Amino acid sequence: MRAAPDERSSGLGLEVFDPAPVGVAVTGGRDRRLVYANAVYRSVFGDRTLRAIAHEAFSEHVDRDYYYGLADHVLATGEPVTVTEAPVKLAYADTGPQERFFTFSLSQISLSGGEPGVLLVCAEVTEQVTAARQIQDLAEERRRLLQRYQKLGSVGAQILWVADAGGGVIEPSLSWEKMTGQSWEEFRGDGWLDALHPDDREPSALAWKEALERVVPLWEHTYRLRLVNGAYRHFSIRAVPVLEGDAVVEWVGTCTDIEQEWRASRRQELLDRAAAATADITRLEEMLTALTQVIVPDLADGCIIYLIPPAPERFGDASISAHQVVSAVRPGLPELPEIGEVTFDAGNIFTRTVRRLRPTYRAFPRGEPNPGVAPAGAEAWLVSAKANSVVLVPVIVDGTVAAMVAAATCGERSPISAADVALIGQMFEHAHDPLSNAIEYRRTQRVALALQHSLLPEPPAVPGLQIAARYRPSPAAAEVGGDWYDCFRLRDGATMLTIGDVAGHDLPAAVTMSQIRNMLRGLAVDREEPVGDILRRLDIAMETLYAEETVTCVLARVERPEDGRWRLNYAVAGHPPPLLVTGDGDARFLEEGRSPILGVIRDGPRDSAVEPLLPGGTVLLYTDGLVERAGEDIGKGLDRLRDLAAPLAHKPLEAFCDELLAGLSNGGDDDIAMIAVRLPSTPLDEWDPPSPAGSGPGTSY
Repeated sequence: MRAAPDERSSGLGLEVFDPAPVGVAVTGGRDRRLVYANAVYRSVFGDRTLRAIAHEAFSEHVDRDYYYGLADHVLATGEPVTVTEAPVKLAYADTGPQERFFTFSLSQISLSGGEPGVLLVCAEVTEQVTAARQIQDLAEERRRLLQRYQKLGSVGAQILWVADAGGGVIEPSLSWEKMTGQSWEEFRGDGWLDALHPDDREPSALAWKEALERVVPLWEHTYRLRLVNGAYRHFSIRAVPVLEGDAVVEWVGTCTDIEQEWRASRRQELLDRAAAATADITRLEEMLTALTQVIVPDLADGCIIYLIPPAPERFGDASISAHQVVSAVRPGLPELPEIGEVTFDAGNIFTRTVRRLRPTYRAFPRGEPNPGVAPAGAEAWLVSAKANSVVLVPVIVDGTVAAMVAAATCGERSPISAADVALIGQMFEHAHDPLSNAIEYRRTQRVALALQHSLLPEPPAVPGLQIAARYRPSPAAAEVGGDWYDCFRLRDGATMLTIGDVAGHDLPAAVTMSQIRNMLRGLAVDREEPVGDILRRLDIAMETLYAEETVTCVLARVERPEDGRWRLNYAVAGHPPPLLVTGDGDARFLEEGRSPILGVIRDGPRDSAVEPLLPGGTVLLYTDGLVERAGEDIGKGLDRLRDLAAPLAHKPLEAFCDELLAGLSNGGDDDIAMIAVRLPSTPLDEWDPPSPAGSGPGTSY
């Protein structure tokens, strides 16, 4: 060793401390001079004496006087002193200024000549102290977290839980037990699934399993949780994995009651769905069907909507008639009965609800409905479906009850809540304008159809001939259209057939159609002349009376001249050609006698044509609604008509017409009118000459 400059030989062999792994130093004399220091000491403290170290390191320490007097105490008493984990803050030879921790041992030593000295042995314990403090901090943090967890679990709105890496619950949760009533034994592992709504157990288990397999950073899920009182509420569950490296140690999570938020979100969602369902619909039945599909299954398990016609006798002791228009039922339940028209007496709950103008609600034990809560036929369904509640919600449109919604919940499902009853009412309130338009449309369409039928005559009874007529209004138009047909007998015994179409789908078109049809009838009976000339005179009359109108028309006479053979005298003004179907099943269009539509060429010539008619043949006149389709050439529609009519040659005439309508009408935007006449199939010499109009045996038509 190399001694300090003022070092005297001690004779103690201090060199033995040179290889020591700890710091060793010796001080002597009153001035506490440094007599000896090994390499470890010098590498840390340099040439500082013990006094210098104390004054520099502990000058700001609350126990600085204690540290200052340690060496003096050892010299005075001869007792050794040990200081553990002392914080020494100074500029070190190897690192510069910082705080480090040392354990010091001070003892008395005799130097040469009997001079007392102090032997210092020091070992740095910074790493141990730091590690211990970290462990202590972690323990304290864990203690506090555990305390917070326990407190939150006992008083908070959230449920806190811990699961192992496999997803099984491993710690009791006071908040879960308080909320659900499940004990720790019932809750642990996968027992928590038993507290969920039966319909939510499997989906929740599958979602949790997927989260465990994927180790998602945050798992979020919503389910219905059964509370202590047996009611279900929606909870949001959130969980995160606790990792050590890449390995999952456990999962921690919360369950939060979100019933109010869920109800608000669902309410808006259902209102939006109801609005979307009625946005582009004009037909009332389709609109009500769309609304029942929103109600079932989200709000109820079964639903019937009745239409209630306006009637002044609703008040007092009068009964109410209603018509079931649509119904819906949740899959798995019995089908609702088709009731149709039903009458409710004055004392029925249905009638009272109409008069009160506000909903009526009834809850009852499963499958045991109160008498009178449903119309005849529906009560049996409530029993078989194990219904537990029924609500009647009047639908008020333009100040009057236009419909009634009857909804029911069944089985384990909770009875309809007041909030859901209000939501059903709000759905129909928000749909008021579309419903009002649809109801008005429906009423107008029915009035229009009745008016249209009143303008179209029944075919007359003509000996030897069968005559049938059909009219189908446009499904897309509420107003009456301009299609017409007519059939009447002339004084000479011939039968006049006509069919036509005035442009337009409104009441003026129907009025014009009626007037032109009557005018044509008058012109036809006024004089005997070719049918083309009759159309020419009609065209002249239209120039004066209906200058802005355009009309297509076919006018035909079914006549039997003196030779006894039937024939068709016809003229076509811009209209689809007549179809002739022979008794042998051949079908072809009659293409002669054609001229432009009426109202375009004034006082122009109108051609006529004559077509022989063989026994058993059928002549069909029709409007373009039977053959036209949007975006398609009319020739394809004519081919379809011919191909469908030919195999029907031997069908009864009524069936012939019905099957053509069924096979060709496609719900387009145009009306369809058609009139057909079939000749007798009996040989001609067995027939008497035609009788004057109004006489002779009746025929089927």
